[in-house]
This record gives sequence, structure tokens and C-alpha cells, in this order.
Amino acid sequence: MSDHSWPNIQFDYSGFTVLITGGSNGIGEGIARAYLAAGATVHITGTRDQATDYDKDLSGFSYHSLNVSNREDIYAVADAIPAVDILINNAGASLPGGKDEYEPDVFEQALAINLTSAYLMADACKDKLAASQFPNGGSVISMASMTSLFGNAIVPGYGAAKAGLVQLTKTLGIKWADQSIRVNAIAAGLIESNMTSVMLTIDEMTRPFIERTPMKRFGTPKDIAGAVLFLSSPAAGFITGQTLAVDGGYSISG
Repeated sequence: MSDHSWPNIQFDYSGFTVLITGGSNGIGEGIARAYLAAGATVHITGTRDQATDYDKDLSGFSYHSLNVSNREDIYAVADAIPAVDILINNAGASLPGGKDEYEPDVFEQALAINLTSAYLMADACKDKLAASQFPNGGSVISMASMTSLFGNAIVPGYGAAKAGLVQLTKTLGIKWADQSIRVNAIAAGLIESNMTSVMLTIDEMTRPFIERTPMKRFGTPKDIAGAVLFLSSPAAGFITGQTLAVDGGYSISG
């Protein structure tokens, strides 16, 4: 069994196009590889100039360099892709540049990276999503977080942005339903990724998460990818405006 498939489940996205922001690493890469394995044409974005600047093989994807804080860059990437059936707003960062999000400029930067960019990319792709011939229409799926649901004193900007994504998902789910565009989000638990790699090595930081998580493990990009492929599939055709927690039960524990 492939690392990008699941027992007794087959997804078929042949003939359709997916755009995944931040698809060059971590959760985004896991999602991108799962769509590729399911037959989709996959476009990914990253911060480096070209795909060969990464120490991995990204040759199966169409790569676009993108600064998600730059509005013109966002619209240029969307314009460069002939069709978009599914948009995954995955790009994001906490403590951008290692700076303190309580500093007003850094707070604004966190909002731009994690919230405003998601809206702008969705807006930039809206006409293409509305024109999609995918069964049950086009989809937007944004990557939310446990900080969408719970406060975190370390990342006020990131947390506010991820909470905002949940509300934006509801609003666009209502507004774009008549254009056959479904809009959903994933509230990810503690997932093995580049952003969490340092944290996962510090026992005193991770122990409280594991102790609260009924499944007693960290999540993987594949755990997120499975939920994303379901939400964009025809099997989820009556689901819109929802945020699905993929967290091993963390959010349901008292």
C-alpha cells in the first residue's frame, strides 16, 4: 500500500486540477502527493524560486514561487493556472521570522500570511472554481488549527488568523453555494511537520498534548490528506461551511 493511499478506499481525481499553497513541505506536501497518487494534476506553491531549490523530488508537480504576503503574487499564480477544480489553502506560519506576534507589525504579518492570503487566493480562483465540472462542484479547503478553537498565549496573530479562517469558511460557504463551490476547513491537531519539528523534540512541550489526546500519538500529513481528499470528493457533496477537527480527539477531551 502506498504512503498516499488507504486500505479499501480509492480516490479518483483523474482529469481534474488541484492547487495547494505551501505544497512543497510538510502537511501541504503530504496532501499534494495524495492528490497526485489519485490521478490529479497538482500545482503547488513554495517560497523558493524553483522546485529544484528543494532537497527533494518535486518533479511530479507544477511549481509556482509565491510570497503569500504579496497580493499581486497571489493573483499572478492563480492567473497562470488554466483551471482550478480544488483549492487547498495550506500555506501558513506562526511567529513569522521568529519574531514576537505581540509586536503590532508582526501581528499584522501573521494575519496576512494565515488569513488574508487564504481569502485572496480563494477570490483569485473563484471564477475557475465556479466553472469546474467536478462532480458536486469546485472546493476550497483551508487549513485551520487547534488555535482556531482554543487560545494560545504565544501566538496571538496566528491564533486570531486561524479562528478567522473558521468564520471565513462559513461565510464563503454561504456566499458561494449558488456557484456550486463548497468551502470547508480542517482544524489540525499536533501534526508532524516542518513547523512543529522543533517542538516535537521537547518533551515538556509535547507531553500535555499527548496526555490530552485519546489516540496518544501525533498526527501525520497523511492523516490530514485523507480528510482533505474526502472533503473535496463527491462523497462530501452536501458538506459546506464546516471545520473538521483532525486531532486524535484532542478537542473533545475535558
